[in-house]
Amino acid sequence: MKHAGKWVLGLGLAGVAALALAVRRDRPAGEIESRRARAPSKFININGLRTHYRDQGNGPTLVLLHGSNASLHTWEGWTNVLSRQYRVITMDLPGQGLTGPDARNRYSPLDEVAWLDAFVEALGLKHFTLGGNSMGGGLAWRYAVLHPERVDRLILVDAFGLRRDEKIPFSLRLYETPVLNRVVRWVTPRFMVKRTVQGTYGDPERVTEEQVDLYEDMLLREGNREATRQRFTQKDADPSLEQRLSEIKVPTLILWGSRDEWILPKYAQQFHARIPQSRLVMLDGLGHVPMEEDPAGTVGVVQDFLQRTTADVGACLSSQAQPRSPG
Repeated sequence: MKHAGKWVLGLGLAGVAALALAVRRDRPAGEIESRRARAPSKFININGLRTHYRDQGNGPTLVLLHGSNASLHTWEGWTNVLSRQYRVITMDLPGQGLTGPDARNRYSPLDEVAWLDAFVEALGLKHFTLGGNSMGGGLAWRYAVLHPERVDRLILVDAFGLRRDEKIPFSLRLYETPVLNRVVRWVTPRFMVKRTVQGTYGDPERVTEEQVDLYEDMLLREGNREATRQRFTQKDADPSLEQRLSEIKVPTLILWGSRDEWILPKYAQQFHARIPQSRLVMLDGLGHVPMEEDPAGTVGVVQDFLQRTTADVGACLSSQAQPRSPG
């Protein structure tokens, strides 16, 4: 029994030691910014939050929103192409990327809608095409429901926000689980970051070490892991918004990776059924972040959508500008 007790104690001590070695400190914001906030990066104060964003190109405006624990860098492949014809605005959302945590923990879906409205107001945007991936897609369609006067078109890329029949991916469930969410706040080894990123790709072999470096920087930026924990403890303040998807009357492009294991393709069909003027394009072989996994192979669908709907948007804006008849 003594030997068994020593064996169990030894295992316990080994586990504690392994856990201690896996603990990773936050990286200073200045250190991460020196590597990642390169031209054309800018910062602007939005509701007291120093926000990292990029504003590139000229023409009709596109605003693109990234997914959970990603950053504006996820759109670079599309931006390099689209900014030749359009003004493309990307940003790091509250609690993520180089924007960092909100001291007031305003991370609920409605908080984020309010923040986005303040952001576009600060940039003087009256009308724009709004797009989002994953969590950013959830923010995009909610914004379109609550602020239809600003949104000319909508682009949903493997979007979040519908009630799900299955559990969310394990790496995200950790942030929802009491006790474990405090552990993962500090214990995020590189292999875990890499495995998570690979899980968002249809072909994990496409994930490079440079991409893992980027995601690791953004996750370990001081305050972001705690912000993630806080975000996952906040529930949707108005789940009834899902019932209002049919109110979205603007042209909508729904893009979905056929191999998305984070938000299954069946939810693409549900968005398509509920949004009247929607077009669904399934992207064969791609995963949860198709614009990042294969930007060259997916941006053409977006260009075609924007060109095809230009006349529709122009007519809509023209009719809005007509004075109302007396009475």
